[in-house]
Amino acid sequence: MTLPNRPFLKWFSALMLWGLAVSCGAQPLMQYDKADRAEKLQEAAKTEGTLTLYTAFRPQDLPTIIAPFEAKFGIKVKAWRSGSNNVTQRVVREAAGRRPEVDLIMMPASEMAFVWREKILQPVLSPFHKDLIASAVPAHNSWANAFMNVTVHSYNTNLYKKDDLPKSYADLLNPKWKGNLGVETKAEEWFAKVVTSMGEEKGLKLFKDIVAQNGMSARLGASLLHNLVIAGEVPLALTVYIDLPEKDKRAGKPVDWFAMSPVVAQGFAMGVAQKAQHPNAALLFYDYMLSPETQKLLSSLHYYPVNSKVTSPYPDLKIEAVDPVATIDSYAKWSKLFEDIVTKNTK
Repeated sequence: MTLPNRPFLKWFSALMLWGLAVSCGAQPLMQYDKADRAEKLQEAAKTEGTLTLYTAFRPQDLPTIIAPFEAKFGIKVKAWRSGSNNVTQRVVREAAGRRPEVDLIMMPASEMAFVWREKILQPVLSPFHKDLIASAVPAHNSWANAFMNVTVHSYNTNLYKKDDLPKSYADLLNPKWKGNLGVETKAEEWFAKVVTSMGEEKGLKLFKDIVAQNGMSARLGASLLHNLVIAGEVPLALTVYIDLPEKDKRAGKPVDWFAMSPVVAQGFAMGVAQKAQHPNAALLFYDYMLSPETQKLLSSLHYYPVNSKVTSPYPDLKIEAVDPVATIDSYAKWSKLFEDIVTKNTK
């Protein structure tokens, strides 16, 4: 047998080592925790030069979050934004194929828990994990909450004053709320948390009575519901994310918010895809989102930050976080109850 010449062997060996570095070199940084982590990560991410983000993040705020990252690190973020259901479906579909494009996923924690169960995410370590509020990072480290979506109630300030507002859900039985209440059609997690806090049987009966006596207008999308409050078409909405009325109140629009107990919050999470083509850039963006600098930026946009070193814009608000895994396990039950009691009987 004739062996290849020595130059060829050197070239072939170099090629094999390069291929091994490309396929495996990114993985150690996912768990790397040495003192030079930041330096190594930035160098590796800059070599990749780009990352692809799939997200359900608020579209009007997405450029505000991405621009500082691109300017600071010189890495291009290719973002695809849609509703959380569409993001989940695209991520799952790509994972089943041979050419996945997504590097980093950002969407509500319950959907993130679902894709984790599908083995689409990879665990990572971040120096910022230790600074996050309780429950922001699950034990498996495959995602972290970037902020909390806090559900509050908003009202049109031309139609109601603070003294008019209900103090508890039982107050919604008052006839003055007839035809004036609204809810988002995909608020099953909020509904489950509120009902169980009252005791399931008692809570379900109360909502049945509220809908029977005063009606409920169900609208698809928290942003749409919020805009209908401003327009006066839905004078009081039970389920809007806190940043929406807070922003528009400060902009001088006729809207404000209040909160009845329990104040339900859901994590808005992010995770690095198992088959990421640019894993280092994705991990760098992951760190960036959890850093005090970006958490302050989120706070300035009226989101509820998860980094405990950053002052919340809502310091007196006591939130109760939804368990995303429990949400998945009980989704069919609460989805049907919410539809049967609330959305199917809207007026």
